[in-house]
Amino acid sequence: MHFPDILRRLKRGPQVMLPKDIGLILAFTGVGRKSLVVDAGAGSGWLAVALGNVAKKVVAYERREDFAQLAEDNVKRSGLQRYVKIKRKDIFEGIEEKELDLVTLDMADSEKVLVHAYAALKVGGMVVGYLPHAEQVQRFVKAAREAGFKDDFTLECIIREMLVREQGFRPDTTGLWHTAYLVFAKK
Repeated sequence: MHFPDILRRLKRGPQVMLPKDIGLILAFTGVGRKSLVVDAGAGSGWLAVALGNVAKKVVAYERREDFAQLAEDNVKRSGLQRYVKIKRKDIFEGIEEKELDLVTLDMADSEKVLVHAYAALKVGGMVVGYLPHAEQVQRFVKAAREAGFKDDFTLECIIREMLVREQGFRPDTTGLWHTAYLVFAKK
């Protein structure tokens, strides 16, 4: 797997979101230099760093001290301290930031945060759930619709590298298959 330089500098702890999924989030949400973002379930901070590389401001919520420290260290490694802040807080208790453009949720039971995400987003803002299991997708979509979100859609990104050699071109026998489903919904 090939990683951009900004992610190669970072350390891994808990499971990280990979470039294939980060790319879909960037592409389908339209996050950019004017965007205010909350990332919940910061873990190692990979998504927060990737978002901070393009957004105006990212606040990443993390309730576990060990993960928060690693994420903070990774933000420093990336040089994006001006754009990314790691907040040691449980997002299940609410989101302090308001008029957000994007909320990303990458943790167990993320559907329980959707009412907070809806309240924190501006009209037209988006929420994205990163969900490894199909059953989680069903719960998330149901809760998103109940919270008032609309225009939801779910994607999965599967990557297969190609071998390009003198004797021929063909798909590699390995690939990066399922990591998670991404659910997008709009306020």
